[in-house]
Amino acid sequence: MNFSLSSKAIASTKADCLVVGLPEKGTWPDSTNQADEALGGMIKTLQKAGDLSGKNATTLTIPLADQPWTRLLVVGTGKDEDRNPANYRKALIAMMTALKDGPSKSVAIALADTPVTGEEAVSSEAARVSLLGRTLEDQLYTFSDFKSEKPAARKLNKAIVHASSAGKALKDAFNLGLATGRGMNLTRDLGNTPPNICHPEWLAQQAKKLAKDYDCIKTEVLDEKQMEKMGMNTILAVGKGSTQPPRLIVMEYRGGKAKDKPHVLVGKGITFDTGGISLKPGEGMDEMKYDMGGSASVFGAMKVLAETQPKINVVAVIAAAENMPDGGASRPGDIVTTLSGMTVEILNTDAEGRLVLCDALTYVKKFDPAAVIDLATLTGACIIALGNHATGLLANNDELANELLAAGERAGDRAWRLPLWDEYQSQLDSNFADMANIGGRPAGTITAACFLSRFAKDYRWAHLDIAGTAWHSGKAKGSSGRPVPMLVDYLMSHAGK
Repeated sequence: MNFSLSSKAIASTKADCLVVGLPEKGTWPDSTNQADEALGGMIKTLQKAGDLSGKNATTLTIPLADQPWTRLLVVGTGKDEDRNPANYRKALIAMMTALKDGPSKSVAIALADTPVTGEEAVSSEAARVSLLGRTLEDQLYTFSDFKSEKPAARKLNKAIVHASSAGKALKDAFNLGLATGRGMNLTRDLGNTPPNICHPEWLAQQAKKLAKDYDCIKTEVLDEKQMEKMGMNTILAVGKGSTQPPRLIVMEYRGGKAKDKPHVLVGKGITFDTGGISLKPGEGMDEMKYDMGGSASVFGAMKVLAETQPKINVVAVIAAAENMPDGGASRPGDIVTTLSGMTVEILNTDAEGRLVLCDALTYVKKFDPAAVIDLATLTGACIIALGNHATGLLANNDELANELLAAGERAGDRAWRLPLWDEYQSQLDSNFADMANIGGRPAGTITAACFLSRFAKDYRWAHLDIAGTAWHSGKAKGSSGRPVPMLVDYLMSHAGK
């Protein structure tokens, strides 16, 4: 797919399809006025006749003759006062739904001058152009690697986005949006890959491939022998029941100054989660291939960095294991010594994510991080609390938490903060070890984060529980690509100029 940014007059741009926005109530964008003039007032006529309502996310395709375009796609953009970034994105998704499997080979999109409400960071033309780029890539995603009959190739292969300028600032914004969409799509590819292929060593191979594709990425992989020598016993404990050995995957992007402390991303990489000896119910277990969604999101963010090369240092650490129940698997009641030296009584082997993460959180101290953000499909309790709309956020630092919340708002990839009060810590008490790995049913998301917090005391740390946002179930089953947009926005906000 070929994407480009253009500041040429709409009437002089040839394409199979022209896309314009039509408000339900409010001022027409200049691009829509230009198109209407070129078409002899057709859009006004259709609106007066009731064929075009302008209601948000409605679409109408109109065939044309003797014009630079074969057809016109009018996208309803709702009322000016209601057009927040979320509603604007709904309109963009509706546009792509109408275009992606249609007859047009090329499209000229004139929606960047449609005004959006909110602060400058989300309403500016740069923000709109970036969101356009992200949506183009995101909505064109397909995953058919394992189908014997491949779907027919789409005809659409060229998209021209009209903007007030094609200068560096808007081009950079557009390219960042495209890169973010591609990062999301990598995350989705990894998540959608079946677990008989996507195992810890395969994930390690993907990290090596990323380093091979991009010189700015450096990858190191620790195997089970190296981890045993270091004392990473909790990662090893999770992987004991599988024929697929665990891996600790480290990727480094050094785009900032040598003295700049890195921002560290830690991803839970449980490539399949049966629950271990504490076996999960069979219904829906197929979706446990998505239990590596945290690691997949880290991969996506690193790809965006590699493509855009901002001035920032970022280290990604992925704790990868497969949680299976064979005769060598960890048992409820086992006690293991973590890399930190603290001991954990494993009361439930299905609380394995926090076990692989705690060793990784101890390991990352070596990088002297500016901040550490871990991402994990950690608790079903988070889905009960927040549903599938918001990522759960817990942190030991208010500034970091607020930065992530703001990044999520700007990116339309929101999180909601939950408390991390000391009062919850006692739920993890153990009679036999320094702590238990579960704290009972009450406040399950919070006590899981309390467990992790004990290994993150030496730096600013935030935990993102993406159990409700990393994938879709039902008819739309598949990886979502979240929270890559939030991560990218956060990292870019810290990048040097």
